[in-house]
Parts: sequence; structure tokens; C-alpha cells
Amino acid sequence: MFRSFGPNEVLYIVSAVQWTLLLSAIAFAGGAVGGMAIALARVSTTKPLRYAALAFIRVFQGTPLLMQLFLVYFGLSIMGVGINLWVAAAAALTLHASAYLGEIWRGCIEAVPSGQSEASYALGLKYRDRMRYVVLPQAAKISVAPTVGFLVQLIKATSLTSIIGFVELTRAGQIINNATFQPLTVFSLVAAVYFILCWPLSMWARHLEGRFAVATTR
Repeated sequence: MFRSFGPNEVLYIVSAVQWTLLLSAIAFAGGAVGGMAIALARVSTTKPLRYAALAFIRVFQGTPLLMQLFLVYFGLSIMGVGINLWVAAAAALTLHASAYLGEIWRGCIEAVPSGQSEASYALGLKYRDRMRYVVLPQAAKISVAPTVGFLVQLIKATSLTSIIGFVELTRAGQIINNATFQPLTVFSLVAAVYFILCWPLSMWARHLEGRFAVATTR
């Protein structure tokens, strides 16, 4: 027998936001570390590093995130490696974020005028110091808008972890829908919560992109 959709059901769905945000934060933090390593490898003067980073990006950008979740969770389980939902979801999303952030940041590094690096080279700065004090600080300003834009996509991508049973916002909606059998009401609420989470970040990314565009034309 189905139960009615009431305040308790709403509270259950809304309370799942904390797990969506926490998973997004973990994946973004891990992806930031991995993405920086990938970006630096992509612009490295060492060919093996460039090719390895490119292969990583091709694999994780060229396959669906859902497939990556399956491979991490079910693949390791089949091989006898016990893995819980948190670790599987965070690992798959971190690898996904590393590939995309790495490519975003690689583009931002290459967007810094080559004259900046050439001038620092003429001053005798080594590669590490040129990247640390000259190139990366400028690339960081360029990268803010697209990075925030990717964070919005990452928050929405956490919904796919519901397929392996991770209870975040979408999975909570599925659970309540199975109990109440009111999909329109339940998933309208889920969609509204995603909108409340993502819309301010989208507007912020657009604002930052506009500010950067104005700054570069001056």
C-alpha cells in the first residue's frame, strides 16, 4: 500500500542534499589535485608525460560517467575487492573531474600570452619558477569561470551515483517515489532542489566570464 506524500517525505528528500554536496565537494577536491597534475603534464616538455595525460583525458572524456561508475563499483567487486558506495562514487567522480579540470586548466595555461613565459625565461627563471610565479597565477584568473561552470555539471552528475545505490538527492527521490507512487510531485521537487543548488553557481560563472571578457578588452 502506498503512503501519501507529506512533510516527512519532503524533509527526507531535502536532507539528502547534504550527501549530494559532500560527494560533490570530495570529487571536486580530488579532481582539482588530479586535474592540476594532468594540466601540468599536458604542457610539459616531456613527451611521455604529455602522452600519458592525453590518454587519461581521452579515456575519461570518451566514455560515459555511468560506465565509469559501473567499472569502479561492480568491476572491483567482481575481482573480489570490497568497496563501499562512498569510495566507489567518490573515486569515479574524482577521475571524471580530473580529466575535465585537467583539460580546462590546460587551456587556461596555454591562454596566457607566450611573451610572459618568454620574458621570465629571459630573466633566468627556471621552468618551475616560471610556472609558479608567472604563468599559473595568470591562468588561475582565466580558469575561475569555466571551473565554476564545471562544478555545476559535477553537482548534477552526482545523480548518476543513484544507479549503484548511493543515497543522494536523486536516489532519495526514487525511494520516496517507490513509497508514494507520485513521480510528478516527487521528481518536480527533486528538480527544484537541483535548480536551487545550481542556478546561483551558473549565474556566478556567467558573471565571472563577463568580468574576464571585459578585463581582456581593456
